[in-house]
Amino acid sequence: MSASNKNDKKSLSIGELRTRLAEGDTNRVWRGLEEIAETDEFREFVEREFPRTAPPWAAAIDRRKFLKVAAASMALAGLAGCRRQPIEKIFPYVRMPEGLVPGVPDYYASTVTLGGYAHGVLVESHTGRPTFLAGNPEHPASLGATDPWVSAAILDLYDPNRSQTVIFEGIIKTYEAFLNAAREEMSRQKAVGGSGLRILTETVTSPTLASEIQKLLAEYPGAKWYQWEPVNQDNATRASLAVFGKAVDCVYEFDKADVVVSLDGDFMGDGPGRIRYTRAFTDRRRIRKDTKEINRLYSAESTPTITGGMADNRVRVSPSNVEEVAKALASAIGMSMQARELDAKVAKWVTAAAADLAAHRGRCIVYPGRNASPATHAIAHLLNEALGNVGITVKRVSPVAAKPTVQTDDLRALHSELKAGSVNALLIIGATPVYNAPADLPFADLLKSVPFTARLGTYADETSLYCRWHVPMAHELETWGDARAFDGTVSLMQPLIEPLLGGKSPLEVLSAIRGDEKAADDLVMRHWQSATGLSGEAFNAQWRKWLHDGVIPNSSAQEELVVADPGGVSRLAMAAGSGLEVAFRHDPTVFDGRFSNNAWLQELPKPLYKTTWDNVVAMSPATAEQLGIEPAKEGRNGKGAVVDVVAVKYQGRSIEGPALVLPGHADNCVTLTFGYGRKLDTLRDAGNTPGYSAYAIQTSESPSFGVGVVVERTGAKTEVAQVQFHHAMEVPGMEGRALVRPTTIDDFVAHPDYVHHVGQHHGPPVSLYPDREYNGNKWGMVVDTSVCTGCSACVTACQNENNIPPVGRDEVTRGREMHWIRIDRYFSGNDLDNPETHHLPVMCQHCELAPCEVVCPVAATTHDHEGLNVMTYNRCVGTRYCSNNCPYKVRRFNYFEYSEQNVTPIHKLLMNPDVTVRSRGVMEKCSYCVQRINEVRKRAKKENRPIRDGEVQTACQAACPAKAIYFGNLNDPEAEITKLAAEPHNYSLLEEINTRPRTTYLGKVKNPNPELGGQAKADH
Repeated sequence: MSASNKNDKKSLSIGELRTRLAEGDTNRVWRGLEEIAETDEFREFVEREFPRTAPPWAAAIDRRKFLKVAAASMALAGLAGCRRQPIEKIFPYVRMPEGLVPGVPDYYASTVTLGGYAHGVLVESHTGRPTFLAGNPEHPASLGATDPWVSAAILDLYDPNRSQTVIFEGIIKTYEAFLNAAREEMSRQKAVGGSGLRILTETVTSPTLASEIQKLLAEYPGAKWYQWEPVNQDNATRASLAVFGKAVDCVYEFDKADVVVSLDGDFMGDGPGRIRYTRAFTDRRRIRKDTKEINRLYSAESTPTITGGMADNRVRVSPSNVEEVAKALASAIGMSMQARELDAKVAKWVTAAAADLAAHRGRCIVYPGRNASPATHAIAHLLNEALGNVGITVKRVSPVAAKPTVQTDDLRALHSELKAGSVNALLIIGATPVYNAPADLPFADLLKSVPFTARLGTYADETSLYCRWHVPMAHELETWGDARAFDGTVSLMQPLIEPLLGGKSPLEVLSAIRGDEKAADDLVMRHWQSATGLSGEAFNAQWRKWLHDGVIPNSSAQEELVVADPGGVSRLAMAAGSGLEVAFRHDPTVFDGRFSNNAWLQELPKPLYKTTWDNVVAMSPATAEQLGIEPAKEGRNGKGAVVDVVAVKYQGRSIEGPALVLPGHADNCVTLTFGYGRKLDTLRDAGNTPGYSAYAIQTSESPSFGVGVVVERTGAKTEVAQVQFHHAMEVPGMEGRALVRPTTIDDFVAHPDYVHHVGQHHGPPVSLYPDREYNGNKWGMVVDTSVCTGCSACVTACQNENNIPPVGRDEVTRGREMHWIRIDRYFSGNDLDNPETHHLPVMCQHCELAPCEVVCPVAATTHDHEGLNVMTYNRCVGTRYCSNNCPYKVRRFNYFEYSEQNVTPIHKLLMNPDVTVRSRGVMEKCSYCVQRINEVRKRAKKENRPIRDGEVQTACQAACPAKAIYFGNLNDPEAEITKLAAEPHNYSLLEEINTRPRTTYLGKVKNPNPELGGQAKADH
């Protein structure tokens, strides 16, 4: 951690901030603690769009980093300035591949997975190059949408740091050499019935892969198969085994639920069904002028999540007390269950939530989160059963995972066997226990003692380093396969490109070491021929349809008719503890560390923390005050945030990390996130700091949370790349602009046009400029803030579609991130500890009276005939006048050749050929995906018809799982966009300055329980 020498400025204490906020307006909207303080330094920080303290090339760059950047630039340029390229002959197609038209993309249905669970995608391919992942509308887990993890999976395909060679004890070998060694070992194991053979995988839902593993186990009956990944379903599995006697999965029908109670859960941001659940939940709260009722969400959670941010009534509870809340809910609806005495606010929340659940029997859901204790999951089963939800809003189905085990127990068993020396051969597929196993189950030295170890992995990472053999694994877009979704539906993977770096699929490797060497497509087809009983042309016809649709119909999991045993709860109840607690959570962007080398996700602001390129130690204002932690201060580069470094000590182990004060976090608790602390340079970007590894203090006995942690200030300070106050539309003292406009459903019913009575009031707009007439298309966008969760799927999709480069951690701390969409996080209310949370996506507003256009000296930014504010990059000279004059701060300036410095030759295969790759020194911004408009325009013109409503979908719109973004032709009176623009709660940002944006917003409406107070009403 590097200490800052620039942050001795006096700032208000957390107690003073709490008092200042409590004495203010109950409707106040604020971005963070710094805004409440309103110091002169913060005012300067926000107002300084181009930090004067940050030179174009930072003097602090070290020699090593300079050489790395310079070498990369020279390699990308090919030293073109030093020598003449040799004359090369090129040849046209002699026979063009069927269906291939240069310049016209093809689309293929395929599948990507996270944690083993499938998400259906449509892959856009340009002349054999996959370039974009969209959701498959036919797939139940995606419904045509994505999230950041799904969208960014394509960047991993083109990662040049992926493993490229087979390695044996540090020496490059051939794949054939590995197979020979593996087959020799398998022969030895055959002689002993496989008693010394172990297989370790991540979660497997693939029917074909599971079948291949079972074939191997049948040939080697003494062998064992274990599964491990740190973000798993262990707590849910333990609960179902206790109350049902067998593993059972739950599928939730949020579109049928009037009331939802979430117990430390994040069903909109976490779990295999997160995209589907987001759409189902938000479909019940799309506010229109005739809306009278919407669903209601209660959330009890420790670490703020996007689901908690959407909650109508949220209560902060430490991780160990979530189980007590569940017990209190059960007791309140008449079940025999005792809970410890709860805090008065929590008890009031429980009483109100229980009454609401009881009033909506059969139309409600109690949802336990992945990290809630096993007992909490068991109680949720009992509650849903008692409330009559089972079979209606909650469906119990057979397990989706091929082997539904408690993975922590699997890992512990493997660790014990390795320690005992009973393992002679270990095959690891994908898993990386050396990095992500709990600290009390170290694997590094144990792997060295095994005679034969082989790992099939995407990267030659920490685990591969300790295995004798390493084999590169193919990306899911490079190979054939299948996988099941959250509800059991099977979808197929088909390769869009030959393996770029020579990777092998798990199917190929397992088949080969068994001596039945088959191609992956043969294995998948053979499995489904056997499963369906079809053959010949009958099977081929089905196979072609499955590949076309991306989904195997009628393959969802079967419902299980089971009844919960109340006695199972007592067998799961955890022992009480005391002291400060620690919650272990996956990172909102890099997940469990598998995306450590994905620059899109590293640079994507975390939805609630708003940090990038690092993980933090999150805590509540009250806990920070108790520990003497100070609020963040301005960083050395003018746009970073300097915070205290703390040591977190737990069960004899410790880590150090930057402390982030997060309103809404539970008291008496800190949150650590996985995904950082990687050890190998190949897994880190040149600008990335490694962060801390939360696995270093996590234990297998209590992997989700622990009690008795000690947190101490180290006295050091460090700078984090936090973007919350970058590109701010408002400055201290101008809160009356009312950028987000929340209210309650009751208030909306009484005053549908409430948004026009909030904030500053002005007379009719007057302009010196004549109105333009648009006789053809008039493009516009509407963002529904009632359903926006802040998940950032739109940001990643926009980055992919528009060739937007990441800039690295140092550049982010200078306020130079290049995202064309930013999602501003706001808090509202005067409760510093538990405010309301709101998200506001802001992109170029395409103003009718655009302030940027009149100040550009070279007319690089102009209006086109359909109302788009367009950029002519070749004309831009980089004066930045347009950015200075933009009140929305949505323009980004290319300080460096970001598109060249951070892009290797293999990365260039990912570039969208329909979008210009910008050079240094020009302004960039949202174009409403004009390339997509032009593509549809050409198709419509060819067919001699107008563009249909909904035919043009921007990248952000298509990706949004909540369907919060709408785009279309405002000149079409029947278009959905036109109707939304006419809604009474439609408003424009900064409408008082009369820029007349084409992008407008629908005010946010929530449904708090009147008994709990909740959100304040808008002024009228």
